[in-house]
Amino acid sequence: MNTFRGARTAVIVGAGVAGLTAASALARRGWRVEMAEAGQPERTTSGWGLCLTGPSLRALDQLGLADACLAEGCGLSVITHVDVNGELAGRVRLPRLLGAERPAMVGMARPVLHRILHDAAERSGVVVHHGMTVVTVDQEDELVRVRFSDGTVRRVALLVGADGIRSSVRGLLGLQTSVDYHGQMVWRALVPRPAWATGVHQFAGKVNTAGLVPLSDSKAYVFLTENGVEAGTLPDAELAPRLQQLLEDFPGRVGEISSLVSVQESVVRRPVRTAVLESAWSRGNAVVIGDAAHAPAPQMASGAALAIEDGLVLAEELARHESVGAGLASFVSRRAPRCRTLVQTSVEIAGLEQAQRHDEAYSLVDARHRRMAEPA
Repeated sequence: MNTFRGARTAVIVGAGVAGLTAASALARRGWRVEMAEAGQPERTTSGWGLCLTGPSLRALDQLGLADACLAEGCGLSVITHVDVNGELAGRVRLPRLLGAERPAMVGMARPVLHRILHDAAERSGVVVHHGMTVVTVDQEDELVRVRFSDGTVRRVALLVGADGIRSSVRGLLGLQTSVDYHGQMVWRALVPRPAWATGVHQFAGKVNTAGLVPLSDSKAYVFLTENGVEAGTLPDAELAPRLQQLLEDFPGRVGEISSLVSVQESVVRRPVRTAVLESAWSRGNAVVIGDAAHAPAPQMASGAALAIEDGLVLAEELARHESVGAGLASFVSRRAPRCRTLVQTSVEIAGLEQAQRHDEAYSLVDARHRRMAEPA
């Protein structure tokens, strides 16, 4: 990297999973990194929890963070599918990418993952500016001129847009993609963990699908995918009773979950949207990663995996090339096919769910998880 004119400096926009992972990976390779995060420093994120699949843990292990996630989350290795009659439809045993002694994946609270990633970045010397974003971007020879929303300007060797599916950096770089809604709303609520929940459970319904993901010894989150609805919002007071009503349509163990939701105060409901850049991810010495480049539907539980992999691979490819431009080109070439295929698969699964073709959806999920187990 000694052909750069000036220091290895970077600005990353967005302090989410992709941005924080990229920040740590770059800083560990000698980059001086600043982050601009529009949100405030409470270190919370929307939604209750997520699954870190095997590829997520494999990538985090390279940063020395996998065991911290396993310690603060709940190790899982099996997805249990239940049919519309409440009967067992099958089990998927996921690849254990960290070896037989560690689980295939971990369920954990989003704020906990965010704290682990945020603290790791700070330990690496990354500076995070909260309540700030980027308003203009200009390429100046080998540098990128970045103006922050507070009026200050940086000239850096690299700009990374990790600011989500509605990325402002993507627009500033002139990279165009659509954000598509797929006729589904996903509900999530934090509940006490039932004793029988030792892995991920997914329940097929006559209209919707539901599931449960353990997050710790005492907590889990319930999810429900509501099919055939317009994107929109509901008053907060209606969320918990409405989710309970939707869960009551399922037989068997979902009834227990429904009763747990009724006493919870906080329920989130989000539209299932996807986006993927079909052409360039970069302009000059600037690039977008994570959901800004490829946002899948949640059915594959792999959005975090792609985002974490992006951060590591970006640092690796920049270290392998003498110029930022060459490093970014190699990064996009390496990542684009994997990420686009995952987004496309997630959309296909969403369609199968709405068509009540659950067996086909289960088979596709299993096959794609095994494909994702291949090196990033």
